[in-house]
Amino acid sequence: MNLLLDTHIFLWLINDHPSLSEKLGCEIKNPENRILLSIVSTWECVIKYQLNKPEFNTYFPESPDVYIPQKRRESLINSLAINEATMSYLIALPLLHRDPFDRLLIAQCLQYDLVMATVDDAILGYPNVKFFEL
Repeated sequence: MNLLLDTHIFLWLINDHPSLSEKLGCEIKNPENRILLSIVSTWECVIKYQLNKPEFNTYFPESPDVYIPQKRRESLINSLAINEATMSYLIALPLLHRDPFDRLLIAQCLQYDLVMATVDDAILGYPNVKFFEL
């Protein structure tokens, strides 16, 4: 399975947060699966860190531009870049959700036929997206 982690899922993973389900934790650690973190998630964390969002800043003992890539590599998670082709998927999305970071993640799932790991109800409403069943 090619699994794209939503930002909060990655943050739960690297911080051993109790909200991360055991089932998902096992799939992330399963060497048969390809686990991905989009650069969109790193971008989101850097922006929210700069805005001093308390719900994000508690996750970072150091600047997220350094911490996230380090933890991603330690967790054997692949980085997923964003490219111009993603925009074709993005523009075709219905406006069910206005969060630009989430919309880019959804577009990448469609572009690369990825399974999304999220608990965000606004994302779960998108048609034609494969979701990991928690």
